Amino acid sequence: MADKTEVEEVYSALEESARLVGAVCVRDKVRPVLDAFGAVLGEDLVVLGVQSGERNAAELDFSFRVPGEIGNPYPYALAKGFVGETGHPVGALLSDVSARVPVQEYYIDAGVVGGFKKLYAHFPQALQPLAALTDIPSMPDAVAENAGLFTRYGLDKVAMVGVNYRANTMNLYFQFAPDNRPEPRAIASMLREMGMPEADEAVLRYVSAAMRANITLGWDSAHIFRVALAPPPSAGFEPAEIPAPMDPHMERFVRQAPFAYEGERVNLIAVKWVPEEQFVEANSYYQLSPMLRKLTRSD
Repeated sequence: MADKTEVEEVYSALEESARLVGAVCVRDKVRPVLDAFGAVLGEDLVVLGVQSGERNAAELDFSFRVPGEIGNPYPYALAKGFVGETGHPVGALLSDVSARVPVQEYYIDAGVVGGFKKLYAHFPQALQPLAALTDIPSMPDAVAENAGLFTRYGLDKVAMVGVNYRANTMNLYFQFAPDNRPEPRAIASMLREMGMPEADEAVLRYVSAAMRANITLGWDSAHIFRVALAPPPSAGFEPAEIPAPMDPHMERFVRQAPFAYEGERVNLIAVKWVPEEQFVEANSYYQLSPMLRKLTRSD
């Protein structure tokens, strides 16, 4: 069971962060998620995020690790009423992945306005070849249909699968080897092949430091909905270093969002593309996982 004091502390941080970005934190949407899944809120990763552009206005997302005792969180989310039975393969995907992949941990994603949204299966210590995932029964055909394109750009090892139950889409988080990150020219070519807008040279150089590529797909076509790339999280990050426009509310968020650890605030800034536009996502870490503490601390 979630600790009430820790839940209230996280909720207060969400309220404060929502004010920074012009969003209204809806208690009836947020507290049920924190109360149901927040047993480890005081111990592990809690990350807050906001995106630029009109399509993402007035919302603040938050993500955190699901307690290990829950296991695959989809049946739990179903029992708690966060998702409903639809007969769509989106409802089977997380369970099918869990049955075939040694999942290390699960995460949940929600919004302060919209509430529960996504679940993730994370397996960074057991990266899965793309070919192994295409055999999963509920996996969208779009994964196999784009496999050739993905592998041409080094997208052949998957560290995480995300499932968006609100949009009926899913994400593949491809892991790059440290010595095999894509060069700017390759990223430009990849974006072009995926039907995304052209990025300028400064943006391409910035995202070429990415450790992962996040690709969004669905079940109705081979269409690639979204591509996201970001350098690793870092402490003391300055928005001025981002070679893409950030809205004023995002800069406020990156500079002022609350955090509950010693040292400098840790941020991650991603550049994302959909066929219509390029936009930016700013993530601020309210709490760090043990791994991130090691990665972002010089001491």
